[in-house]
Amino acid sequence: MSAVVVSGGKQYRVAPGDQILVDRLAAEPGSSVKLGRVLLLRDGSDIKVGAPDIDGIDVEIKVLAHRRGPRIESLRYKSKKRVRVHRGGRADLTAIEVVAVGGLTEATGTETKPAARAKPERKKTKAAEVEPAQVEAKAEAPAKRAPRKAKTAKETS
Repeated sequence: MSAVVVSGGKQYRVAPGDQILVDRLAAEPGSSVKLGRVLLLRDGSDIKVGAPDIDGIDVEIKVLAHRRGPRIESLRYKSKKRVRVHRGGRADLTAIEVVAVGGLTEATGTETKPAARAKPERKKTKAAEVEPAQVEAKAEAPAKRAPRKAKTAKETS
C-alpha cells in the first residue's frame, strides 16, 4: 500500500516503513502526527484518486528528528562594476517515518516487496528459422515518402 501525500507544499510518495525528509513540522521528536492531504492511494491493483484529495484517508507518521539541510550558496558577480551579491542558507528539515497509510499499519500491510524479475530465456535462432508468429507480430514499417524534386539552378541573363 502506498500513497501520495502533501507536506509543506510538496508531494511525496510514501509507504509504511519509509523514512523521508520533509520541510520542518511543528512537532516534537518522538510524537505522532497525521497528514490529512492524501492525493492518491494505491492498494495492490486498486487505485483511488482524489479530487483534489481523498476524504477519510490519512497517513500516520512518527517524527524522528529535526535536522538542517545542506548549505546552499548563490553568488552573483559583475566584473568592473563593483557588483557582488552573496546569498545563502540552509533548509530546516524534519526526518519522519511512515507508520500507517490509510489506517493500515506496517505490520498488517498487505504489500510485500516485489521479487527480482527473472529475465525470460532467449532462443538463439538463425534468420532462416524465424517462426511465422514472430514475423506477424512485428508492426509494418510506414510507407516511404516519394523522393523530392531536384532543385534547378536559376538562369541568369
